[in-house]
Amino acid sequence: MRQNWSMNGANLDDLVDALGRWASGRGPLYLLLAGGLRALIDDGVLPPGQALPPDRVLARRLAVGRGTVVAAYDLLQQESRVVRRQGSGTRVAALDLPATRTADGVPANPLLQHILHPPDGVQLLTCAAPQDPPPALFEAYAEAGERLAGLRDMGYQPAGNPALRAALAAYYTGRGVPTSPEEIIVTTGAQQALTLLASLLLAPGDTVLAETPTYPGALEVFRHAAAAVRPAASVEDVRERPALAYFVPSARNPDGAVMDTPTRRRLADLTAAHDVPLIEDEVCAELCFAEETPAPVSSFGRGEQVITVGSLSKLVWGGLRVGWIRAAAPLVSRLARLRAVHDLGGEVVSQFAAAALLRRLDEVRSARIRTLRARHEHLCAELRARLPSWTFEPALGGQTLWVRLPRGDADSFAQVALRHGVAVAAGRSFDPLGGHTDRLRLHYLFTEEELSRAVNNLALAWASYDGAGRTPSRCALIV
Repeated sequence: MRQNWSMNGANLDDLVDALGRWASGRGPLYLLLAGGLRALIDDGVLPPGQALPPDRVLARRLAVGRGTVVAAYDLLQQESRVVRRQGSGTRVAALDLPATRTADGVPANPLLQHILHPPDGVQLLTCAAPQDPPPALFEAYAEAGERLAGLRDMGYQPAGNPALRAALAAYYTGRGVPTSPEEIIVTTGAQQALTLLASLLLAPGDTVLAETPTYPGALEVFRHAAAAVRPAASVEDVRERPALAYFVPSARNPDGAVMDTPTRRRLADLTAAHDVPLIEDEVCAELCFAEETPAPVSSFGRGEQVITVGSLSKLVWGGLRVGWIRAAAPLVSRLARLRAVHDLGGEVVSQFAAAALLRRLDEVRSARIRTLRARHEHLCAELRARLPSWTFEPALGGQTLWVRLPRGDADSFAQVALRHGVAVAAGRSFDPLGGHTDRLRLHYLFTEEELSRAVNNLALAWASYDGAGRTPSRCALIV
């Protein structure tokens, strides 16, 4: 594809050819068009700064109403994929940081770029996953190795290893949700679980109801399914019967909030009454600082609408790629068939280790919560001392703190922070409509010494960015 659109017939034809059969799916045309353009932007075909055709020009060429193109462009602007300015038209959003494009020229999700290409000498407060595997993990893998020694099995298990499925069924039964192994499918982490569910439950143009702020990985999955993600003002919005609802009731990423019991019960009642499938994300549920895991939403009703997603990557270690879905057996069967098409099933040794870890869940959870609580308190104290103009509510669990800047734009500040050796996650990634532009998510997974160093450098970055504050007393950049 040519790099510059002159809006003459040939170059416009290039864009139309690249879009292909964009209108062949189900749903509103503007969502289908936005999905086609989104794919071209994410795949690097339309690079940052690229001008897009004017609304009327593209509408005429695609034989659609101008309103379809306007709505598609507006949706991409909400996602911060394009910028629309009167007089200068619509352009692919410019990404100023060199690291926002991978070595092969493909743009990365802002929260994934540092996983793909970790920058040297930068503290990553963007990637919220444990970096210090507990001793129990090594012991669990030793036990898994012993089990593997006597195994006579080809290892292809699309629904998951039977021993782990049984252990997870017992786990949910113990939490007040009677579950059979047939109601469990094991996945390669919670992200694959969300992707499989979106593939089965969503069609282009469907509406997904999600909290704000919420987990950005889920938002990306729903958008790539060409769904329209709508923020929920409250659980009562389920009455509007979206195709799917997504909530994180316990230790929510990014703010560590915990939904109270009456609201959980109300959410369960509404999803049953209005027949709305609900994905209950429990990835961080075992990390509540009260050390009492809240009852899952599925425990308040016996309907089949509530689908629970879980994982061990936050509780144990990010590299333990074992997640799962608890759902009605017919849905699990469909998910297993879809999983088989993709990869025939997950890695078995890790599933053996996961089953061993579930037997030691109380021990592993208590140790992780003690560590997280201490680091959370340390980060809060450092922020209050070094950046008193920043505001936040202490988290009730999880691994991240949701911070409000007193002025300015979080994306712009994130670029300054990166030059001071700290990568932070800007708030718009956590909002279905690209809001929360004054927010940052900071994790507290580092040691206390590392957290102090990060806050010191953030204070220096803020003094440089804000220009109104006094230079912090510890004025040297700590590397």
